[in-house]
Amino acid sequence: MGITGRRDQEIYDVVGIGFGPSNLSLAIALEEHGASAPQHPVKSHFFERQPSFGWHRNMLLPSTTMQISFLKDLATFRNPMSRFSFVSYLHASNRLVQFVNNQDFFPTRQEFHQYLEWAAAGFGDRVTYGAEVTSIRPATEDGSGTPDLLEIEVRTGDGTTSRVTARNVVVSTGLVPRLPEGVTADERVWHSSEFLGRFNAQDPDGLKSVAVVGAGQSAAEITRFLYDSLPHAQVCAVIPSYGYSVADDTPFANEVFDPGAVDEYYFGTEQGRDAFWRYHRNTNYSVVDADVIRALYQRSYDEQVRGSRRLHFRSLTRVAEVKRVESETRVMLRSVLDDRTDELAVDALVFASGYDGLDPAHLLGDFDRHFLRDAAGRHRVERDYRLVTASELTCGVYLQGGTEHTHGLSSALLSNIAVRSGEIADSIVLRRAERELGRTRPLEEASSAA
Repeated sequence: MGITGRRDQEIYDVVGIGFGPSNLSLAIALEEHGASAPQHPVKSHFFERQPSFGWHRNMLLPSTTMQISFLKDLATFRNPMSRFSFVSYLHASNRLVQFVNNQDFFPTRQEFHQYLEWAAAGFGDRVTYGAEVTSIRPATEDGSGTPDLLEIEVRTGDGTTSRVTARNVVVSTGLVPRLPEGVTADERVWHSSEFLGRFNAQDPDGLKSVAVVGAGQSAAEITRFLYDSLPHAQVCAVIPSYGYSVADDTPFANEVFDPGAVDEYYFGTEQGRDAFWRYHRNTNYSVVDADVIRALYQRSYDEQVRGSRRLHFRSLTRVAEVKRVESETRVMLRSVLDDRTDELAVDALVFASGYDGLDPAHLLGDFDRHFLRDAAGRHRVERDYRLVTASELTCGVYLQGGTEHTHGLSSALLSNIAVRSGEIADSIVLRRAERELGRTRPLEEASSAA
């Protein structure tokens, strides 16, 4: 195991942990800052544990569309002239005219993924794939005094460990798939985040009974996909609510994702923040697009007309237990209506049970004590997405995600990605300028005194 010391390495202005859409958007913002100020480029590098760029690859189901406008891309809301916009991608792909002729505000998820890959390809020299950051520790440039640098430990696939040094880190490791307590994933029990990979590894003829648990967009899309892909199978949708709830994507409700809403949430009262969640949670959480709901209902109705049923909806029902009996997976279902239970044998069970938010504590380790938390135990975060420090640290730890409690509903979503990344880039550049000004001021004062 080789560990290189920071003294013989370059000091980066910023190291990005994770290279999904959020930190890709940050890389673009930093690139465009460098283009406008080439004499002061920001030195950056990113580490991504995946072997190549990928974004929710296992949910790139056929014909599924984005839930946001194509204009809410990596750059447009921050810089409409950016060469990394979705429109620029369409032009480079020779599909701009056809996209316009298609008259659709929402590209397919597959096409948007291709756009992200196209943009990521422009930063190959600043990204190390197949590399996982395992810890962040404080350091000093001269070996004494208040920590002003960060040492980032990186482990590659062959087990080699190295360290890089930076003045700032931006953590964007994404959400963590969540399974219900007591449930363990295996070859027959899947989380939605691994769906396509698991599904494609199966013999379709062997999937005669499948079940999907959840009431959100992913659950509904997977249910539709399984029904269409397995014409011989019984498909059961286990829904904890009475039925699927429609996502509110009307104009006034969508304003909750506007860049200006972040200020109103961040600087608002506790009562105001509570109102955001109480009235507008149905814009994104445990809701489904209307067209997907209609598609599923139409399939169910067509079955009633034909007198043949293989699509089953178990509303107000929860999974009480999952057990493996020889080669069979058995699911104990409990009705919320009357508390009755019954058992379902399945060949595949998919949990679209959501994700846990980003928490940097496992990366920070003992260093985490330098950062303040609120009364609920959550990290306090500055408006520029930087963790609030308990000491005079001059290095910065920024979060792309895990800030819903401070910045509102759009904190982990694509809706505000361009502006959010631009604000982080601006903060890094401004703080660097202030630090350099502080270093030169004594020399200027000495010169004027002479």
